[in-house]
Amino acid sequence: MQEEEPVARGACWRMLKPEETVDHGKVVGLAEAVERFGRKRSHGADNVMEGVEPTIERDTHTPPRKKARATHVPPITTMNIAAPPSPLPSPHGSPPPQMIWPSAPPSGASSPHPQPPLQPDLAVTTLLTLPSLLSHFTSLPQPLQSHFLLTLLRHSPLPVLRTLHSVLTPTLARDFLTLLPPELVSHILSYLPYSTLARASRVSKAWRAIIDSDPVLWKDLLKSTKIWFGGDSERAFARSIYARRLAEAQKIPTTLPLPHPYKSLFKSRHLTRTRWVTNEMPKHHTFPAHGSSVVTCLLLSHGRIISASDDHSIHIYSPVTGELLQALDGHDGGVWALAAIKDTLVSGSTDRTVRIWNLTTGRCTHVFAGHTSTVRCLAIVKPEWIEVEGEGGVISREKWPKRSVIVTGSRDHSLRVWTLPRSGDPEYRWLGADDADVELSEEDVEENPYHKLHLEGHDHAVRALAARGRTLVSGSYDCTVRIWDIVTGECRWVLVGHTQKVYSVVLDLNRNIACSGSMDGTVRIWNLHNGQCQHTLTGHTSLVGLLGLSPSYLVSAAADSTLRIWDPDTGELRHTLAAHAGAITCFQHDEFKVLSGSDGTLKMWNVRDGTVVRDLLTGINGVWQVVFEGRCCVAASNRNTTTMLDVWDFGTDEDDDWIGEPPCGTYDDDTEEEEDEAEEQADVDAMDQDLEADPSENSAEQEDRIPRDVAVVEDKSSSRIPSDTEDEFMERGDGVGSSKWARSSSSRSVTHQRGKAPLPGSSLRRVNPLPLDGMPALLPVHETPTRPRVRPATRNGSKR
Repeated sequence: MQEEEPVARGACWRMLKPEETVDHGKVVGLAEAVERFGRKRSHGADNVMEGVEPTIERDTHTPPRKKARATHVPPITTMNIAAPPSPLPSPHGSPPPQMIWPSAPPSGASSPHPQPPLQPDLAVTTLLTLPSLLSHFTSLPQPLQSHFLLTLLRHSPLPVLRTLHSVLTPTLARDFLTLLPPELVSHILSYLPYSTLARASRVSKAWRAIIDSDPVLWKDLLKSTKIWFGGDSERAFARSIYARRLAEAQKIPTTLPLPHPYKSLFKSRHLTRTRWVTNEMPKHHTFPAHGSSVVTCLLLSHGRIISASDDHSIHIYSPVTGELLQALDGHDGGVWALAAIKDTLVSGSTDRTVRIWNLTTGRCTHVFAGHTSTVRCLAIVKPEWIEVEGEGGVISREKWPKRSVIVTGSRDHSLRVWTLPRSGDPEYRWLGADDADVELSEEDVEENPYHKLHLEGHDHAVRALAARGRTLVSGSYDCTVRIWDIVTGECRWVLVGHTQKVYSVVLDLNRNIACSGSMDGTVRIWNLHNGQCQHTLTGHTSLVGLLGLSPSYLVSAAADSTLRIWDPDTGELRHTLAAHAGAITCFQHDEFKVLSGSDGTLKMWNVRDGTVVRDLLTGINGVWQVVFEGRCCVAASNRNTTTMLDVWDFGTDEDDDWIGEPPCGTYDDDTEEEEDEAEEQADVDAMDQDLEADPSENSAEQEDRIPRDVAVVEDKSSSRIPSDTEDEFMERGDGVGSSKWARSSSSRSVTHQRGKAPLPGSSLRRVNPLPLDGMPALLPVHETPTRPRVRPATRNGSKR
């Protein structure tokens, strides 16, 4: 035992001089040291090393070149036989070391002495005896087979190991996500939070494709985190984001499939909810604009800040640098109405004209004249799929208007409908556009090929309007609200109930309602199906000049310095936001927050609990306008008689693909492909037929002398009329074969089917559009999933 301990500790080893050689017959190597150390430490009675003596004489004066480290080597037992150093694990139950370590070096890959090449006759002999060797190998116990293979691996060169690795890796690999049924995979993934799903999607392309393409998974996440709003907001975003990313994928080829729109929606809403609250130091810069004039309109559109002023100008700024990109000059009066879609801007002014601008070139391409007073409000109406219930209860799905139109309201008591020019359409300028002294006649207006309808009926100035599909809502200083058909021009309802001027209106085709705010301090919710007032919302003590409507909230802002949050379905008051000192001059909201401006402050509120989140601006003279979208917020304010624009960026460097939702819910990047000339002509013919009066109807009107296209509805009853079921049309699939509604092949056939126009009591609502080619099917609301609809709770009982 006195000779074994120095070997185990390595104390007898010494360094070799350069001129000395190694006598392999007298060297005790690491293997013998491990044997002695293991025999000393072994506690088992069945130790296979018992009685084994070293076959090589040890010379204490001739140690190896390197000094062995005094590391702790595990004991050698029947369950763990020591093996030479190797990255491979040692098998259990190996035979004695006499059979493990022959005179060859531990590994052929690292041997300092290359082995002689195999002789041809030996190679042939080996090949001939290979079947016998294999039969013996298969008869060996499994532990011995493992030991034999490991011994071969230790004596194999690196190329052989690489070949073996290339064969074993795919054989042993098992990807459970790709092997299990999709239903079971979806159920497993439902137990993971979104942060884990994000990491799992980076494991492989297969995992990413599975996770990204699961609509039920992401819809459950949207609902469990309370950012599923219902209505048409999810479907509108899904179509918009899919169309946008599909266009980007065509420009930049990629091998990865596009994620399901619900995943993009989850990321967008999650970032919108968290970044605006948690980012205490957003990027912020300020720059002057419009001198000291009042900013009357403010827009955020496709990476541009568009502002209009009472100084007759329209400015385009960069939200990143604040640089003035373009100055659009041409109006002879203050600009009080703006609307933008892609690269087209529409403006209305006190000079009584409507101008169309190309935002790419900065040119004014069209000048429309027709109003005889200030153009106070306008809107761009895009084609949307709606349902129309005609005579006999026939329901058809139609796309109205057939192409985008402009609706303008003026202080001349009227509204006008114009066709929105497309890129490449002929330019048009009224002959008297540059001469204010030229008198305009109605004949001159009719000569404009873009003018469609002149809507008359209000007895005072038209102050506000809202339009979607075929439905137009207008509010006037004559204390009434009117519901119009944009295509036929007929007034379907005259809503009477307000006792003072109407200053604001909003429209929700999913709920089939319109809301109006008045100087009488009330907000009224009207049913578009029958023209009745469903709810009268009281609480404000002054003019309700601003209204906003989102899928879950109706927000009103008044001159009494408060904002009120209502339930649009029940009319119930949820929260009163009272922290401003003066009249509310501007506000905007979504499903998470409200931004409001008043005397000297710009505040952010939590729309869900009504609390103040932060003050974005303080110590200023006034806030003219505020808008936000996605990660960006812009406010126009007055500071010491100077108009300033403030820009906040609540995103981070990792949020480049954060895509926000427009608060109005109207997307201008998912426009359907332009129709060809034949289809467009058919649409024009159909619209002309709608505008032509039926002779039988004319004779009937002459007989009874009562116009049947206008229904005056007074609010005489306080009973509540239930609104239509929300999100009714999402319950059925998007596929062509899944819809039970009859769809006409053209507008002409629809005209013959439903008559001249819907009856006053007919339903006119927005419905789900047809899916884009290749777009993943969006799930109905009440589908039957293959796993629980409610995500599991965590250990502490809280939802993920």
